[in-house]
Amino acid sequence: MKKLAILAALAAVAAGCCTASRDFGVTKYGEKAKLYTLRGKGGLVMEVTDAGGKVVRLLQPDKSGELKDITIGFDDVSGWENTDPYFGAIIGRVGNRIAQGKFTLEGKEYAIECNDTDHHAALHGGPRGWDAYVWDAEPFTDGDDVGISFSKIFPDGEGGFPGKVGAKVTYTITPDNVWRISYWAKTDKTTPINLTQHVYFNMNGEGDILDQELMIDADKYLAVDADLAPVGEPELVVGTPFDFRTFHKVGERINDPDRVLQYGPGYDHNWCLNGEGFRKVAEFRGEKRAVEVWTDQPGLQFYAGNFINPEWTMKGGRKMVYRGWLALETQHYPNTPNRPDFGSIYVKPGETYSTVTEYRFKAL
Repeated sequence: MKKLAILAALAAVAAGCCTASRDFGVTKYGEKAKLYTLRGKGGLVMEVTDAGGKVVRLLQPDKSGELKDITIGFDDVSGWENTDPYFGAIIGRVGNRIAQGKFTLEGKEYAIECNDTDHHAALHGGPRGWDAYVWDAEPFTDGDDVGISFSKIFPDGEGGFPGKVGAKVTYTITPDNVWRISYWAKTDKTTPINLTQHVYFNMNGEGDILDQELMIDADKYLAVDADLAPVGEPELVVGTPFDFRTFHKVGERINDPDRVLQYGPGYDHNWCLNGEGFRKVAEFRGEKRAVEVWTDQPGLQFYAGNFINPEWTMKGGRKMVYRGWLALETQHYPNTPNRPDFGSIYVKPGETYSTVTEYRFKAL
């Protein structure tokens, strides 16, 4: 019987599948969570919960087929509530920071509670962003692709934002070990929408990320003030520790005395990406594994895990590592509702918000 179970599991991996494996705890809001497993035909395996679409495990094969878990996760939903709620989560209705938790739309000022109190900002949607809800989940198989769609309706006034929003976020795993994230939303009132995924990567699966190499295709970045809000016009990366146009080790310049860098402290800034349309914008690589970032978005927030607490415990009882993972969040620029020069993230009734990001995993 054991041999048959192993053969069945191997066949499922070869074919690609998605299964609801087990209950995953109850959130502090009283919502019951489930855990799902996506097994891609190319070997990539993702465990994900319907609680905020959080990625729990991300197992990437190397050239020999050996799987390594390259992300942060917990054994149930309480892990996020006891550490950082954004690890691997869907972020909305507005990702990144809204300075002072305020913006003015059509002559009316809206206020979102400042949950990033050290920096006087509403961060990632405020105290209860979209990461903190259990979404409706629908696993699927589409040819050789496997995936899961998360959908939810958020009421007018949710988090202080105007407009009822219907949102759908779809994760697809392809046979080429691509994780495609498709975002979709509609609203009945004009409202800001800026969605992203807060997944963390360590391409070696252990230790810190300081000796791993990063490239970001951006000639400019956004300088910030002490509250991490963008100030002034986008600045050139040339001659600064923000220049990742060619590969650099993450730790090579992370302690540079550059004032803007140390507001992080360390990397926690937005890069103004080169090009338009769907294109490759970044690559992060370790010893045997790498991930490319492709998106149609104008910005990339690179966060180097500066606030990861080594006293925190993750899945399997493992202690976390300071700067042990980094996040590469595709999005529109932070604080855009208060910066008309950054363009607009407002979606009007009758319009559709739609954007795509892919993380393309490869063995080295």
